[in-house]
Amino acid sequence: MTASTPLRVAVVGAGAIGAYVGAALARGGSEVVLIARGAHLRAMQQNGVRVLSPRGDFWAHPEATDDFEAVRGAGVVFLSVKANGLPEIAPRLAPLLGPETAVIAAQNGIPFWYFQDLDGPWRDWQLETVDPGGRIAAAIGRERVVGCVIYCSTEIEAPGVIRHIEGTRYAIGEPDGRISERCLRISEAFVAGGLKCPVESDLREQIWIKLLGNAAFNPMSALTRATLAGMGRLPEAREVLRAVMEEVSAVATALGVELSIPIEKRLEGGFKVGEHKTSMLQDVELGRRLELDCMTGAVVELAGRLGIAVPHTRTLYACAKLLDVTLAAQRAV
Repeated sequence: MTASTPLRVAVVGAGAIGAYVGAALARGGSEVVLIARGAHLRAMQQNGVRVLSPRGDFWAHPEATDDFEAVRGAGVVFLSVKANGLPEIAPRLAPLLGPETAVIAAQNGIPFWYFQDLDGPWRDWQLETVDPGGRIAAAIGRERVVGCVIYCSTEIEAPGVIRHIEGTRYAIGEPDGRISERCLRISEAFVAGGLKCPVESDLREQIWIKLLGNAAFNPMSALTRATLAGMGRLPEAREVLRAVMEEVSAVATALGVELSIPIEKRLEGGFKVGEHKTSMLQDVELGRRLELDCMTGAVVELAGRLGIAVPHTRTLYACAKLLDVTLAAQRAV
C-alpha cells in the first residue's frame, strides 16, 4: 500500500455493515469490490449500493461479485462476515492473501486475535468459542491482522439498500499496539469516505466496552424480540441486563482491563438508541444462525478459565443457545 495509489479493498461479507463501508470507501476514491450473495448481491450489481442516512443519502457503484477470487490482489480485506462464519471462510481466503495484505477483522465480541501479542499469562490463548481449533488464526496469519471496533448501526432495508441508523466510527489498530503506516493509510481511506477511523494503540478496552452491551442486549433481544428501547422499559429486564454487564466487567478486570465507562452509562446508552433491533434479533427474524459464541459464549468460556462466577451471563447464554439450536432444527425441516 502506498499513498500515491488508491487503496484496493475487498469487502468479504458485504451485508449491512460491509456494504455501507464499501460504499463509503468507494465514494472516497478507493477501489472496492464487494463480495456478497443472493438478492442483495444482484441488486448491488444492477444498481450499486444506495445508502439512506441522517447524514445524507448517497449512491455508490463498487464492483460486486460472489467470487472469492476477487480478494486476490487486494491491499486490504475487510472481513465483515459474522464471527460464526469465519472458521469456514478463513481457510478459503488463505491462498488468496498476498504477503502484505492487511486483513481488518470487523467482528463483534472477542476477536480471534485478542490474545495475540498480549503481555501477561494470557498471551496467545485460544478460545474455542471464537476460533475452534485455531483455524482462523492459522489461515489469516498473525502478521496480516488489523483489529477493528465498530461503532455503527446499519440495516439492509431492501436488497442493495442500506439504512444507516447511527455512528460512523471504525477504530483500528495493530494487535501489538504499534501505530503502523498501513493503519494510517487505511484510516486516510476511511476518512476520505466520510467515516471516522482513529488508529488506536490499544483496542482491547474498547472491545470490552462494546462487549458490555453486546453480551447482554443481543441475546436478551433475540429471546424476547424486544428492541433496545423496549428492553429498557421493563425494570426486571433492566436488572438482568445490569447484572450481566457487571459480570462481563468482572471478567475484563481479571484480564487487566479497567473499563473507563460506568455500567449505568453503558446501559442507558443502549436504551437511548431507541426502537432499534439488535443484530441478533435481526438474525432471528431472517432465520440465520446467531452470532452468540463470540460474545456471551466467549465471556462464559473466559470466566470458566479464570474461575469467575457469571451466573446471569451463563443462564442468558444457555437460553439463547437453545433458541439457536431450535431455530436450526426448524430451518432443517
